[in-house]
Amino acid sequence: MHAITKSGIVRGKQRYYCKDCNIHFTRPGEAAVEVRQQKKHMATIVDIAKALNISKSTVSRALHEHSDINPQTRAAVLEMARQLDYQPNLLAKSLVKSKSNTIGIIVPEFLTYFFPTIIMGAQQVAEQAGYNVIICQSQESFKTEVANASVLLANRVDGVLISMTRETKKFEHFKAFERHGIPVVFFNRICDEMDTSKVLVNDYEGALKAVEHLIENGYRNIAHIGGPPALRITHNRLKGYRDALEKHGLPFKKELVVHCNLSKKDAVHCAEKLLNLKHRPDAVFCVNDPVAIQLMLAAKKMKIKIPSEMGIVGFSNDPISEVIEPALTTVQQPVADIGRSAMHILLDAITEGGAYSPVLQSLETTLIIRGSSSRK
Repeated sequence: MHAITKSGIVRGKQRYYCKDCNIHFTRPGEAAVEVRQQKKHMATIVDIAKALNISKSTVSRALHEHSDINPQTRAAVLEMARQLDYQPNLLAKSLVKSKSNTIGIIVPEFLTYFFPTIIMGAQQVAEQAGYNVIICQSQESFKTEVANASVLLANRVDGVLISMTRETKKFEHFKAFERHGIPVVFFNRICDEMDTSKVLVNDYEGALKAVEHLIENGYRNIAHIGGPPALRITHNRLKGYRDALEKHGLPFKKELVVHCNLSKKDAVHCAEKLLNLKHRPDAVFCVNDPVAIQLMLAAKKMKIKIPSEMGIVGFSNDPISEVIEPALTTVQQPVADIGRSAMHILLDAITEGGAYSPVLQSLETTLIIRGSSSRK
């Protein structure tokens, strides 16, 4: 008995260690030990070392699979780590290596399929490259976006993918990443003030094709529900709308353009504003599918026939656009490819460091023609 010592509590039972036999054991039939309520904490290598009565350095080498560790010791350490639910301190490792193998993603919302699909594409690429991902949603709030950026900085991420809120007009919280040498790639909603890589779709060309399609189907008094004025996608899609009208000799009318903050409530308000005009438009090109769908619902409520009395085209090819009646004509974006492309560019920037030069990547769109706009 002189060689037996206590070596901690495991699963409520006293564990013992025999110095002569070099084994750990619990006594069969022994009742669980009443453990005093203690402040819970994450298990560390110190806890593993105490439980096995070995040094911290031995535990560390065993966990990192050093060749000088006895296989039986390594097995005992791994088993104890499993029992104690030990998780390595990634933040501590990042401080030592100056690399966290973690990437942050900031998006404005999860209400539509668009941003979750981008995230899935980006995460797929990140995982294949051995990176973890921290996902932050700003809820279209500038204040929350600033807090998200602060959290990612505190977690010492290696890079960040960002799509801004509709409120964002100041960019110091993004520039903080640059000051800390953390590469940033903007996608969809971008910051023109920063010389960073950006991934977009060809919004202008997509809008031009959408409006030309309406003109080819005989519509002449075409309106546009645009997005928030601060966003580049809003300007590009509005320009495509205007240029299509000019190309086909149709006048641009200010009263036929309204801007939506992309919320459901504001989409309904914009739809009703256009539908109640004295000279109501006979077609509308919308900044995205959710806005277009609210317009369709409002038009149906007013007994306006689609597409015979009004043609409607959206942008993004939301899954709902295919099942609404009539199905919505829309401009399809390669959504998952946006995420994959942005992540590939970010990983290149992380790998190359200061030698990396920012790139601007533009992905092409496809017009998907359905029942909401086909009068021919």
